[in-house]
Amino acid sequence: MRLRAEAWRGAVSRGAVRIGRPWSPRGPGPSTHSLRTKLTLINVVLLALGITIATGVSLFGLRHYLLQNIDSELTRSRDGLQRTELTVSQIESLSSLATIVEHISPRRPGTGMLPPPESVFVLVDAQRRPINFAGVVVTERQIALARAVTDPTALSQEDGVRDVTVDGDPYRVVGARLSDGSTVLMSTSTKAVQKSLFLAFKFDAAIGGLLLVLLALITLMSANRTLRPLGDMVETATAIAEGDLTRRVPGRRDPVTEIEQLRLALNAMLQQVESAYVTRERSETQLRRFVADASHELRTPLSAIRGYLQLYEKGMLGEPAERTRALARMTGEADRMGRLVDELLTLARLDQRPVLRLRPVDLSRLVRDAADDLRAQQPDRPLDVAAAGSMLVRADESGLRQVIGNLLANIRTHTPAEAPVRVELGRSDEGVVRLCVTDDGPGMTHEDADRIFDRFFRAGGGGAGSGLGMAIVHAVVRSHGGEVAIRTAPGAGLAVTVTLPR
Repeated sequence: MRLRAEAWRGAVSRGAVRIGRPWSPRGPGPSTHSLRTKLTLINVVLLALGITIATGVSLFGLRHYLLQNIDSELTRSRDGLQRTELTVSQIESLSSLATIVEHISPRRPGTGMLPPPESVFVLVDAQRRPINFAGVVVTERQIALARAVTDPTALSQEDGVRDVTVDGDPYRVVGARLSDGSTVLMSTSTKAVQKSLFLAFKFDAAIGGLLLVLLALITLMSANRTLRPLGDMVETATAIAEGDLTRRVPGRRDPVTEIEQLRLALNAMLQQVESAYVTRERSETQLRRFVADASHELRTPLSAIRGYLQLYEKGMLGEPAERTRALARMTGEADRMGRLVDELLTLARLDQRPVLRLRPVDLSRLVRDAADDLRAQQPDRPLDVAAAGSMLVRADESGLRQVIGNLLANIRTHTPAEAPVRVELGRSDEGVVRLCVTDDGPGMTHEDADRIFDRFFRAGGGGAGSGLGMAIVHAVVRSHGGEVAIRTAPGAGLAVTVTLPR
């Protein structure tokens, strides 16, 4: 059902309603301002920050571990050399003895006495000059190590290990002071440590980059699935803006709680919007029909009165009998117009929800009075009244009299005079009061029954009466908080049940 589609399209064209169509899962791609992109960027940035911190901590711990091993070896060598309290000459003698032992009992390959290639040691005198040791001439790297240490004596007195640069390579160095005043500088290159750290950094960076790519893809897929109902909401809102007020946001399996709550709230709002427009359409239609019917009903007596007056002005009513007849007709039309205006005023007051003058009313007495009026007007009509005793209700007496009178007047006007009528009044177990007025007249079709409470409606499109009687019944009963129900079929008569709250 499309209601007020043209009005909606006009509002959209004028800019009164602007509903855009942002990126949806079915669109060409995500926008930089979309929620999916922002969620992905946030997750990637957070993971990148976590990977960076974890990599930094791990590399720092690995560096500390490797350097601690190097420092431990250097420190043990220094402490062992200082505890011996040897001199340079004594060390040279021991070196000669070690050479003899090497010739007598050679070691296996790879277990020689020389230090490993990454280690450098040099003997310096009190003037910080490197000197030959055990017959071995100092090398260029040993000279560079001696130059890199500015104060060997101070270094030998420290418990820690220093960082120095020898020919552009990083080294860790310690100093051991001998008994004759010379100092032995022992160092180990940390180039392998830096290489290991670099390899570990490359590995962590590769794994971290792969994790970031996987996280971005997983986040996009998850956000695409989770936020897909928002795309449905955009499509539904766009369809409604184009005039289709029946569209609703469809549900999904395994919905997110917050989005499902939003979907239910939006559908409830759309239902209210549709109901409001349907009610507005119906009200406008009824108002237009009401104005047209009221104009037609008022125009008929006014035309009759105007016609008789024109006849009188032109002197065409020369006979006294004709003038009397014309006066009686004008008076009757004026009375009919007065009753119509009174009924319209009654409906207008009821539409304004007036304050009712509620007081205890004996509904049985009102029913019997209305039945007596019907017997006086149609003595030959079979009438059965079941309203014995007293039935007190708290209501507006004039309103209830009008309800009962209109129901019986409707029967008197639209049913044959020989059609039986039955009026029943009783109280149910719930305490509500029910008044049922039944006739055995021609009944009504289903289409006419749906419009029986419309103003100026007459069954079959014609007939006597103003067409406001049943509308007044419905309005008065509703103002008392009650309900009116009908049961009818063609050839089966009409039963009207009025239910009033206790």
